[in-house]
Amino acid sequence: MMASKRSRGPELVPNPFIKKRNLEWSIDITGLPRDAASSSGDDDDDYDNEDKTPSQPQSEQEQATTSAIEAGKASIENHLDYFHSHLAKATLSPFPPGTPRLSVEEYRKLYEANAGSSQGAHFIIHQHDHPIAGTHYDLRLQINETSSVSWAIMYGLPGDPNSFRLNRNATETRIHCLWNHLIETGSHATGSLLIWDTGTYTVLPTKPKHSQDDSQSSADEDDDSPQLTEQQKLHEAFAARKIRLQLHGTRLPLTYVLNLRLTREEDAAGRARSTRAPKIRRWRGAPSSVSGRITRSSAKGKKVSEPATSSDSEAESAPSPSRASSGKQRQGERSIDVGKDDTDIVYAPAEEAKKGEKDISATERELRELEDEEVRKTNAYPGATNSIGSVHQRRWYLSLDREASGFVKRRKEGRAVWECMDVPSIATVGGQQRAKERTNEDEEDAATPRLTFPFYVRGVEYERSVVTGRLGSEVLKDEGVVGYVGRKGWQAILK
Repeated sequence: MMASKRSRGPELVPNPFIKKRNLEWSIDITGLPRDAASSSGDDDDDYDNEDKTPSQPQSEQEQATTSAIEAGKASIENHLDYFHSHLAKATLSPFPPGTPRLSVEEYRKLYEANAGSSQGAHFIIHQHDHPIAGTHYDLRLQINETSSVSWAIMYGLPGDPNSFRLNRNATETRIHCLWNHLIETGSHATGSLLIWDTGTYTVLPTKPKHSQDDSQSSADEDDDSPQLTEQQKLHEAFAARKIRLQLHGTRLPLTYVLNLRLTREEDAAGRARSTRAPKIRRWRGAPSSVSGRITRSSAKGKKVSEPATSSDSEAESAPSPSRASSGKQRQGERSIDVGKDDTDIVYAPAEEAKKGEKDISATERELRELEDEEVRKTNAYPGATNSIGSVHQRRWYLSLDREASGFVKRRKEGRAVWECMDVPSIATVGGQQRAKERTNEDEEDAATPRLTFPFYVRGVEYERSVVTGRLGSEVLKDEGVVGYVGRKGWQAILK
């Protein structure tokens, strides 16, 4: 006898292994995780009562980290108050002896005098120890009320007039918001960032070629030209691809003058690179889950450019990092030969670099991609304005202006030697002799030591912040970064 056909079962068969209370869950996606974390234990009462509000902006500001603010992942209302408080707490006491110092209060006054003003001429030099780009120094100059143009200089500013490597590659990076001048921070993804020097800049007239009397020609220019602000002078010099700057900082010598120039060839090449779509290159090897170490085979004979990044967070996910070598450089550091000494490249752990990127929604990821596209198009980070026409990754050449910095050329033992002038109270700037009142400056230098020629930038193990007195390793420690491994191969230019 055949068994009768079984009747049709229900559409959904209940799972006996799922608890009934788990089926009653509901998900609210309107609130942010930050709001939930900052709310009190009785969440329902806070949101049901119309008179009560979620976490206050002040508590959110306290929870925001400097690295998140610098990377644009967190926003605050008052950057000056936030970083003033942060730098004041981080300042070493006692302050390291022999380190040039600008107190936090003086730095606040300096920033307030320039920020938001068309007359502002603020500059900063950040020491940045990046896990991918390596150690470099970011020179940033104020170009309008809210923004600054930026160059990445691998070996720092030159300080020896008789150095065999007087020139530096200075690579244009993104236009930054002016509040980035306030930052000292550290993270696994971006490394340490500290204030190496800061102050104001003066744009000097360029030297005319084949001129018999520079002082007379520059005096005529001053009489005929209208009074321009330093920002306007910088815009004109930038467009002409020749910038002559005097930096009035805390660490640099009083008469420090540098030249920035961009050749026609590099200008054309940089503009061509900026119009290309970003390429994704895959490298052999994968980072270890413990140390994040990647070993690549030596690329003999290949030439690569210097780091084209500053503190911009886009370098965190850069798939094709530029490689620097400690070998000899030729033709004014136009290229770097990669040899055997750079076969071991150390990266930050991948899980640290991509922390927070996995759990973002598809909508937020799309917004970030659109934002990145806008950054590439304008060469400016959100909130900044590229009013100067900066182009990403153009390679400028930076050098010390020896004559304007107070040196004269003399012959000794059959060769030319640059020596400091005999009269220290006279500085030659733009062919004009300007008498300096040295009494107050000497008293200030006695209390706050300043670099004197010749000087050398020695890197993250030696250079300290002029505001907090910290080393790069101390910045990382204060930010709670443990086990950071920087890129190897950086060597100071000591001759």
